[in-house]
Amino acid sequence: MSERAKHGAAALTGLVLGLLALGPGLARGFLLSYDMVFVPRQPLNALTFGLTGTLPRHVPSDAFAALLSTVLPGDLVQKAVLLLIFVLGCAGAAALVPTPRLLPRLAAGICYVWNPYVAERLVLGHWALLLGYASLPWAVAAAGRLATRQAVRALVPAAIGGFAAMAVAGLPTIAVAGFAPGRRRRAVAGIALGVVGLCLPWLVTGWLRPSGVPGAPSAVDAFAPRADTPFGTLGSLLLTGGVWNAEVVPKGYGSGLLVLCWALVVIASLAAFAGRMRRDRPDWAAGLVVSAAVGFLIAAFGVVGAPALKRLIEFWSGFAVIRDGQQYTAPLVLVIAIGLGLAADVLLRLVRPREEGKADWTTGLVGFVVAVLPLVLMPGLADGAAGRLRPVGYPDGWDAARKIVHADRVPGDVLVLPWATYRGYPWNGGRTSLDALPRYLDRRVVTRDAVVVGSTTVPAEDPVARGLDPAVASGGPLVPALKAAGVRYVALDAETGAGSAQRARLAGAETVLDTPDLVLYRIPDPARTSEPKAPLIPAALSWIVMVSLIVWSFVTPGTSVTRHIPRTPRRGRYP
Repeated sequence: MSERAKHGAAALTGLVLGLLALGPGLARGFLLSYDMVFVPRQPLNALTFGLTGTLPRHVPSDAFAALLSTVLPGDLVQKAVLLLIFVLGCAGAAALVPTPRLLPRLAAGICYVWNPYVAERLVLGHWALLLGYASLPWAVAAAGRLATRQAVRALVPAAIGGFAAMAVAGLPTIAVAGFAPGRRRRAVAGIALGVVGLCLPWLVTGWLRPSGVPGAPSAVDAFAPRADTPFGTLGSLLLTGGVWNAEVVPKGYGSGLLVLCWALVVIASLAAFAGRMRRDRPDWAAGLVVSAAVGFLIAAFGVVGAPALKRLIEFWSGFAVIRDGQQYTAPLVLVIAIGLGLAADVLLRLVRPREEGKADWTTGLVGFVVAVLPLVLMPGLADGAAGRLRPVGYPDGWDAARKIVHADRVPGDVLVLPWATYRGYPWNGGRTSLDALPRYLDRRVVTRDAVVVGSTTVPAEDPVARGLDPAVASGGPLVPALKAAGVRYVALDAETGAGSAQRARLAGAETVLDTPDLVLYRIPDPARTSEPKAPLIPAALSWIVMVSLIVWSFVTPGTSVTRHIPRTPRRGRYP
């Protein structure tokens, strides 16, 4: 089988795994789960580009989704993106295994996209982060060869994902380039500058945000890794899990014989990786190992060094980016996946028939069993994450509200009640999801973006929300305060328990829509207010730089996708 055919087989395997993972979720409708929110047609507005008071975590992923939704229905855009994660991740990890055999490569690819890390982040709705995760193997391969253009090209999915995606893919890419044999300063600097250039849209709007970058030390405890196996928090991180939200742990994972077997698989994979890499030492190996070790230490820091991390955040709020440390274990997952492929390769050598043409079925069976081990040991990712990902349609009242708001020429924001950023819509099966109205409507939508995790409340980051919080929380009449703050509409989620108490507080506002799902109030003559925003010109320039980098990486001779996939090594070395 040719190299191209093997790459195609790995990509096809990833597609099959994506279909298996999403299952019923592939039907028409939207998958709304925690932070994953897609809408029928997302508008391009100030929120999309990070020019409101909220932190630009959604930049540029929202712009990507909005642009695609102009040519495809939003739910199809969502399914295509999720399937792409499985295809890219599986094919990229498979290509890094130094063997001509197909089954060991597929074992690595399957392990990379079918593990607790992917399952937990998928249910948590971190599709943008997973875009970076899927691009990591490709970027590692390019950075190991110090191929700047190919590295930038490989990081395009991560650039689309934004902050978290570039954190898990861009930083390891720089590390791999920095530790590559025969490293050339110019090439390493080029890759580092490329990574920074791809980050500019959210870097500029985040750091030039008038209200600064908030960092709440109290959030360290809320977002610290937690044990989801009997092996404690550090053991859970080593097994590629340990996410802070206990509700997103795959069903059936974390106890019993399956997790014990998974632990043995991880240990064997790490041993196989260490043994083979000491001998072959591919160009990317040292940087990937360093990235995996540093990522694990960052994740562990939130557990063993929580007081120190809190003090660091008090000193400089930028350290808040490592609160959710479990996400930085992505390079470790890649090491484990490659190690499983190497272990499968060793087993195939051991059972290789001594006589030509005999016992071929034994070799194939052993390779197949190793390859499908991740699926057997973690069935909770299949069937739409065991029922957690089910497609739903937005109620008719939402579309009616969008038309009313869009047709109004009087400026003003939209405030959403109940005063919380997450919802458990009955029409979404009661599953927790981020409020979708900020992406559904083409106006500035204000929600209370404080996050409650157990007994910890992470303070709101949006200055407009913070300013309105005393009035909304007071229990008194709302219209005078909202009118003074420039709020034109109040959207009341009728099915989320708001009830008559909230309606009574809106005396003086006109009811312009009243449906079982959504009630919309219009406030007459709101005050004209001006929200401080990130400077427009630097933000526009940042987009120009990022788009130019992407175009530069593709518009070059020899832009075939397979050119930056490592070929099968000869004489134990990568080319």
